[in-house]
Amino acid sequence: MYLGMKLKNAFLSACLSVMALATPAVAQSGAPVSLEDVAQIDVLPGWRDASGTHMAALRVRLADGWKTYWRSPGEAGIPPSLDWRGSGNLAGVTFHWPVPEVFDTAGMRTIGYSGDLVLPMTLTPDMVGQPIKLKGKVNLGVCKDICMPMDARISVTLPVDMKSAARPIKRALRARPDTASEAGLRRATCQVEPIADGLRLTARIDMPRVGQGEVVVVETADPSLWVNTLSTERSGKTLTTVAELVPTSGKPFLLNRSDVRLTVLAAGRGVDIRGCTGG
Repeated sequence: MYLGMKLKNAFLSACLSVMALATPAVAQSGAPVSLEDVAQIDVLPGWRDASGTHMAALRVRLADGWKTYWRSPGEAGIPPSLDWRGSGNLAGVTFHWPVPEVFDTAGMRTIGYSGDLVLPMTLTPDMVGQPIKLKGKVNLGVCKDICMPMDARISVTLPVDMKSAARPIKRALRARPDTASEAGLRRATCQVEPIADGLRLTARIDMPRVGQGEVVVVETADPSLWVNTLSTERSGKTLTTVAELVPTSGKPFLLNRSDVRLTVLAAGRGVDIRGCTGG
């Protein structure tokens, strides 16, 4: 562990909805933007497996040219968030994020999806053999010439015997990033040093090249941390990225290297690296 300063950068959670509302926005033409013209959101109810868990998915269908964001949205994206309060027979949710795209706009890098996003999620019930009632609110950001938040209310019941929309969910599950082992990772190390307003992390990843223009996304266990990536470069077998971890509270914090998550993106592929060791 490393003692530093606390954290900023919001990111995660995501989910379902059947009814959505958005803050009014105006396109460059001056005409109001209608949410219904930008995105359609629905729930793919999926199926209940033999273990009693339920596989479902949030589907976001975007109009041409529009995008939404990954769990870690980059320099200027809007992080997705979800409030599950009101759900019934729901003990936990695990999301299975497909490999995202990297967008470079006006000198800023964001990470997300264009076209259709199917986000699979494993739902664990409190009581196996009983329906799951999902109820709550999800917020997603959508962007084109403008950006606007979408507030979607969730209310859907998933019966035990549900078997629906399996093909798009299974296709999205196959689009996951490779594991470190699958990608041939030999070693991932993280060196940490204090800076005036937080910590500087230097991650060295010994792994075969994923593709041209490799991007490394650094995440930690604390979603309040702001992560500013300074550089990423490859030299032979080693990919090195340098990032600043800046807190909003100004208070010391503990950074556990085993909680650091590194995602390498390139050429439509991704590699998910969980944890790193000391340099």
